[in-house]
Amino acid sequence: NKMGDAALAPKEHLLITFMRDLAPDQLEEIKAKFPGLEVSSVTLKRGEDIPSELAKKASYIVTFTNLPKPEDSENIKFIHFLSAGLDHAIQHPIFKETAIPLTSSSGVHAPPIAEWTVMNWLVHTRKYAYMYEGQKKHEWRDGNSGYFQGVHDQVGKRVGILGYGSIGRQIGRVSQALGMKVYAYTASPRPTPSSRHDNGFIVPNTGDKEGTIPVSWHHGTDRASIREFLALGLDHLVISLPLTPQTTHLLGAEEFALLAASQGSKGAKPYLTNISRGKVLDQEALIGALKSGDLSGAALDVTDPEPLPAGHPLWDAPNVQISPHVSSSGVEYFPRSLDIVKENVGRITRGEELLNVYKRGKGY
Repeated sequence: NKMGDAALAPKEHLLITFMRDLAPDQLEEIKAKFPGLEVSSVTLKRGEDIPSELAKKASYIVTFTNLPKPEDSENIKFIHFLSAGLDHAIQHPIFKETAIPLTSSSGVHAPPIAEWTVMNWLVHTRKYAYMYEGQKKHEWRDGNSGYFQGVHDQVGKRVGILGYGSIGRQIGRVSQALGMKVYAYTASPRPTPSSRHDNGFIVPNTGDKEGTIPVSWHHGTDRASIREFLALGLDHLVISLPLTPQTTHLLGAEEFALLAASQGSKGAKPYLTNISRGKVLDQEALIGALKSGDLSGAALDVTDPEPLPAGHPLWDAPNVQISPHVSSSGVEYFPRSLDIVKENVGRITRGEELLNVYKRGKGY
């Protein structure tokens, strides 16, 4: 009988490759999430190929940097990356010589990075550091201490989001909740309602699936289009686009000056948030814009280089808030990434298109 045959078929194998050992309870949790699969994990050095005997047995692979050799991959149905970008792995033969579907963890990062972003805005505008220093010194720093100078809220402020992907959309959602106006910028035109949808993985109750939050959409890959966007009179510019040859040093002295000039003389100058990569902007020009006051401040989770050397002038630039590339951290990261794997195991069984599947040739 058919049922008997199915029961005897060997279980498909899910292999997780990691740079450090998984805790026993983590592995148990994963096994519970995939009751129909055999689950195992292996610890490998960064970038090391997956040993042949393991790769040949695997139906699904979950990885950061370790990939199988093409000749060991005949049983592999998809490879899932625990990162949102696959730029660190696209030189590997698995990308170039096979058609194995590759999926990313895009979408998993959106909630923590949006919280990190708004945290930085509020630390800046509510003068949190000033209060905290006062608390450590047991000083009651009230209105008489000069606290109120320049303190403001976000209502009515304009936020331009360069790169309206999953992270940009959750920043848009939170911004809208604060009463801000959101302006979206994408590489390609999104003229129709369906072209504005987010079809990737979305953490429940977050994001902007329909793409209805922005008050206007803008697009282009050339400098003229970007400058048009920077001239909208933005209070905030958030950079959340992938680093590609086209986006390297996308923003420099002229762009920062334009951003500041389009603000006019009213209120605070624009605030810059970078959660992309350090190289999307000219860092020397950024330091210059902070020193001249063209930018009222900057929140940077990424720098060039990383780690930022202790003697680097960026550390002491006025009104800069730097964190060491940790904005996406959180205990939810790994379980959410595995939710994508679980969804995709179901989809492949049903013959549907995979969630977060990488389009070879796009560059990110």
